[in-house]
Amino acid sequence: MRSPSKNPVILPIFLPHQGCPNRCIFCNQKAIEREVPSPQRVSQFIESSLSCLPVKKVQGEIQVAFYGGSFTEMERDIQMAYLKVIHPFLLRGQIHSIRISTRPDGLSEGTLSFLKSHGVKTIEVGAQSMINEVLSLSQRGHTKEDTLSAVLRLRQWGFEVGVHLMMGLLGDTFEGFLYSLDQVLSLRPDFIRIHPTLVLRGAPLEELWIQGKYLPLSLEETIHWLKRAVLGSEKASIPIARIGLQPSRDLEKHLLAGPYHPALHQLVDSALFYEMAQRLLRRCSNESRVTLFCHPKDFSNLRGIRNENLSRLRAHFHLQEILIEAREELRRGSLLLRTSKGEERIDRVSLDL
Repeated sequence: MRSPSKNPVILPIFLPHQGCPNRCIFCNQKAIEREVPSPQRVSQFIESSLSCLPVKKVQGEIQVAFYGGSFTEMERDIQMAYLKVIHPFLLRGQIHSIRISTRPDGLSEGTLSFLKSHGVKTIEVGAQSMINEVLSLSQRGHTKEDTLSAVLRLRQWGFEVGVHLMMGLLGDTFEGFLYSLDQVLSLRPDFIRIHPTLVLRGAPLEELWIQGKYLPLSLEETIHWLKRAVLGSEKASIPIARIGLQPSRDLEKHLLAGPYHPALHQLVDSALFYEMAQRLLRRCSNESRVTLFCHPKDFSNLRGIRNENLSRLRAHFHLQEILIEAREELRRGSLLLRTSKGEERIDRVSLDL
């Protein structure tokens, strides 16, 4: 079998609302009518996906992922049926492992033993918050303590662990979100996902929003919160696998309010590069032309969407010209300023926002 890669190729299987014992106030999975695939359809999907994968990608790890709902809260025979159809692909080495998502209170010792013996490698835990009052208001049906014990057990069993957090939930605050983030990072998961709370048609949160009892975060507030989250995770050396929900027609059709943007992670990265450039440019004066250098993969984030960063920097510092160039030797997340007086560098992990 090929050695696994850090970024596996994911073959996603969606099981909307399956196994969920209750309905969270932000959830509208019942409103979005999506067919739950049968195990046979899952097998056909994997066959089709494998045949379409570019040869280059097939050299890395390939993982089947069950998203949506709470996998471990489904009836055991249903879990078995889905896992069983993947078994032949595992034996042939076409699939290397399985990923599931579930609730923190759905991970008993017996469940973990069952999952381990059926090829499950990665388990994503929907913590959403580490404040019990916020969890209660969202009708999650589990507690902070459930998440703490679940991640500990997953570590003991040798699973790769991902934790989901939501920001801007009912009763949440900026300080509360940072507390939840710190609590999750202290658990040392392999990765985290962060999703801003959206008001979706058909979700119980819709009625609270209509009544004025819930106000979603603005996009500006969201970026401010997420800048702290990105820096915190990078300082802890824990990657953020995704920020925001995957764009889709269903999502846009049901979206009523909230900080939705199809490229939210890029907005946050661009905002951080703007902060870095500002700090460098404040240290130089009487310059009309400057050059900024970054890693090639950071080039678009430095420019900003539609070159907004460069336009704002030119106006704010009264510059005639800002040149930007890529340097392979620069570390990702770092920025180098060259002026007539010399060069100066800043790394974003050193930012204190």
